[in-house]
Amino acid sequence: MARETVLHTLKEEEERVILVGVDRQEDSQQAEACLDELEELVKTAGAVAVGRMLQKREKPHPGLYLGTGKVEELKQMISLLEATGVVCDDELSPAQLRNLERELDTKVMDRTMVILDIFAARAASSEGKIQVELAQLQYRLTRLTGMGASMSRLGGGIGTRGPGEKKLEVDRRYIKDRIAELKKDLAEVKTHRSLLRQQRKKKGQPVVALVGYTNAGKSTILNGLTKAGVLEEDKLFATLDTTTRTVTLPEGHEIFLTDTVGFIQKLSHHLVDAFKATLEELRYADLLLHVVDSSNPNRQTHMDVVYRTLEELGCGQTPVITVFNKVDRDVEYPLPNDQTARSTIAISAKREEDLAALLAKIEEVIKSFRQTMTILLPYCEGGKLAQIYGRTTVLEEEHREDGILLTITVDEELENRFKNYMIDDIF
Repeated sequence: MARETVLHTLKEEEERVILVGVDRQEDSQQAEACLDELEELVKTAGAVAVGRMLQKREKPHPGLYLGTGKVEELKQMISLLEATGVVCDDELSPAQLRNLERELDTKVMDRTMVILDIFAARAASSEGKIQVELAQLQYRLTRLTGMGASMSRLGGGIGTRGPGEKKLEVDRRYIKDRIAELKKDLAEVKTHRSLLRQQRKKKGQPVVALVGYTNAGKSTILNGLTKAGVLEEDKLFATLDTTTRTVTLPEGHEIFLTDTVGFIQKLSHHLVDAFKATLEELRYADLLLHVVDSSNPNRQTHMDVVYRTLEELGCGQTPVITVFNKVDRDVEYPLPNDQTARSTIAISAKREEDLAALLAKIEEVIKSFRQTMTILLPYCEGGKLAQIYGRTTVLEEEHREDGILLTITVDEELENRFKNYMIDDIF
């Protein structure tokens, strides 16, 4: 009788973590919402939250993050729930990290570490990988002395992916040298992006950038409008790399549509600094599409986070269309009143008719930026016709004895360029 072969599937042990936060006694609902979001981040990173603890304090304990009594309570929770780690909702100082490790005798992480881990797994382009490694190294540089215990216990899981796998054998000098190299690489990326922007500007096509809270549906909108094939998942930070595609508006004019990394609460300065090369694209956009998950109960908070981040990036004055997405889901009405936006629209990115309405809205707002002017272009200046047809909308054209009479819509730059040809009396 033949011996039966039994195949055993080996599954990597799933991390079981306890979520910990400090409620600064301003808004308990908001504190719980932050832990809900942290749970989603942990899930995206491949772990499971088995418990949570929220302590009311005016501010985190400077040495332990939590009060000493809560630390003891947390120690018991770890044992009872058989947790393998703790994730804190704020970025921990080196002292807090070191002290909590010692008191709890388990792996301790913070929100930034989880986000960095997700970024390391999601970065696909060389630019994205450079930015993630830079953020990881900058984060770890100040924490080398406090990570010894956790690294000795840790064989895998959150905080171990990406270029950070060298861990403690990488000394401070190496990290500083590597950071300098990465910054040099990012400077080259910045130069390359600048050249691309100049080429787009020559074409005269407006640049529209998708911004919004992570998982609001930016990539779904980009794919629906451009067939870009960007990854769509119902997860935080499903996509990380910037994608730019050409989109044709209803009247035939083309725009550049750019997708960027999503924003999130408590976004670490390490991440903002590292991703400035990518986020700088927003500063040069003519129009921002602020995508909001209208079905999310915390949508107003998410909108506030996005606007606050845009201000920090120097994009506070850029015109905005707020796109309330996912209206095909369970949505609470009325939708928030966005006083900052030039215009708003409610859509589902899954419906073609809604995407068509969005394109019409983009065209309407872009038209409002442009002025109509009538110019008389002498025949000896005929070389400028290519620029006029490439960068303006020609409404009327008439060939006269003294030149070409054109009624065109232009942006501010071209209005200044052609103002010497402008005429008031066309008869």
